[in-house]
Amino acid sequence: MTASSMLVLGAGELGMAVLRELVVLAAPHNTRIAVLLRPASLQSAAAQTLREQGVEVLAGDLQNDSQSTLAALFSGFATVICCTGFAAGPGTQTKLARAAIEGGVQRYIPWQFGVDYDVIGRGSPQDTFDEQLDVRDLLRGQQATQWLIISTGMFTSFLFEPSFGVVDLTQHRMHALGDWDTAVTVTTPQDIGRLTARIVFAEPALGNQVVYTAGDTLTYRQLADTVDAVLGITLKRACWSVPTLLAQLARTPDDNLQKYRAVFAQGNGVAWDPAVTFNAQQQIAVTSVAQWVRLNLTAPTTSR
Repeated sequence: MTASSMLVLGAGELGMAVLRELVVLAAPHNTRIAVLLRPASLQSAAAQTLREQGVEVLAGDLQNDSQSTLAALFSGFATVICCTGFAAGPGTQTKLARAAIEGGVQRYIPWQFGVDYDVIGRGSPQDTFDEQLDVRDLLRGQQATQWLIISTGMFTSFLFEPSFGVVDLTQHRMHALGDWDTAVTVTTPQDIGRLTARIVFAEPALGNQVVYTAGDTLTYRQLADTVDAVLGITLKRACWSVPTLLAQLARTPDDNLQKYRAVFAQGNGVAWDPAVTFNAQQQIAVTSVAQWVRLNLTAPTTSR
């Protein structure tokens, strides 16, 4: 496996984090690093920043370009890393995997920066997950292109999005998904960027396997206790059971947040032992939930 050239698809929060860390490791290896952006984004401030860091900026439209067009773009790279998620629309992730194979990419890292889709299986409350299994089946069913799946769990910050409803400091409330002993694995995008760069530059090269990361794995009870202790507050606590969440989803079947709540509440494939992770095995320091809370949150003022 040569690390002579790498193409990152997308430069959102995760893509930028991955690119920053790839650039750091690329110099000693004389590795070409490039990013594929929509034509409308070529003159953006982010694109200019990437150019200044030595990243080559290429134009492409992952959603609208044909598989063959994308295959031609990918063909000049040894490794392609997809950092564009579900926003690109249904079928896009499968098309990208097929394009990587058609383009003769040596190693493809699909957008699987999340849960363990093998464990969750098909037909989960979050229907977009089925396509992730299609991608895995496609990659495992061929030998021309090596693949690497990086399972990171939920982005740490998503636990604290008020709209998600787990930790909502604006309401001084926390909801457990499933029950208080249900666990969840989380990693920050910054840590995912560092670990992804280390994983793709690892020697001997990693391929045809699932690699796990974890900034933290904790139950919802431990999460509530952590937030209370770090911020010096007492959150009101309530539990959203699996039956309750499935009933809510049945009433609003197109609600994407309800889909995520239900699948995380079921607890399958959304948490793993940190001991099995790349960062633990390589003794790479990562950001725990307590550290993230300390760095990013402040105690809310008491409502009157």
